[in-house]
Amino acid sequence: MLTREPAVAGTFYPADPQVLRRQVVDMLEKANPQEGQPKAIIVPHAGYIYSGELAAQAYACLQTEREKIKTVVLLGPAHRVYFQGIAAPAADAFRTPLGNIPIDQNAIEGLLESFPFVQRLPQSHRDEHSLEVQLPFLQEVLDKFRLIPLVVGDTTADQVDKVIDYLWGDQSTLIVISSDLSHFHDYATAQSLDSQAASAIERLQPQGLNGQLACGFLPVSGLLLAARRRQMSPERIGLCNSGDTAGDKERVVGYG
Repeated sequence: MLTREPAVAGTFYPADPQVLRRQVVDMLEKANPQEGQPKAIIVPHAGYIYSGELAAQAYACLQTEREKIKTVVLLGPAHRVYFQGIAAPAADAFRTPLGNIPIDQNAIEGLLESFPFVQRLPQSHRDEHSLEVQLPFLQEVLDKFRLIPLVVGDTTADQVDKVIDYLWGDQSTLIVISSDLSHFHDYATAQSLDSQAASAIERLQPQGLNGQLACGFLPVSGLLLAARRRQMSPERIGLCNSGDTAGDKERVVGYG
């Protein structure tokens, strides 16, 4: 059995399992979850001191569904390795300090057979944080589930939409899109840009997004296409930046 080991435990979040669980539980307890089960959530992927409490607002919505959700489709942008298309892992499980999460190999085999732009590319997953930081939250709010982790490289929103559509499933399938918003602007500029991005998402308008507004604009855009076709409606549950949490206000990263 091949296991993908954690790459950012001890930097983006605590490596000690007891400390990590306590931090995640504390953030979830502070959250004010929305009513109803979401089909999909868009969550940030910075270090927990920066964006963890905002992410927890979304994850807290899942706690009443912990037994219902059996499959999590997790898509995030590539930060470390350049490649074209969408990358699946070779691993059978992803490990965090809280334990192992099994990978849904049947679903991945189906993707590989159906879409030539999906490939197994373990090096794209090895050091990637955009997916990893979501896992301890999922492990805390859900019972047993299988993971379909996909890193999105140089591709199109239409291709992401096709993959999401293929994996859509029923109420037992949750879709998680990992993306931060604007990067390294001053506080006021970031607020303006992030408001622009949030508005495009709320109007289901992927054409209003780009890499300057969200590092994960491609996975987000694919989700918006899938949601628009199904006449779904997004709901904003939080918008802030690192200047509001643990950073200064000179060079901030946006979260929504």
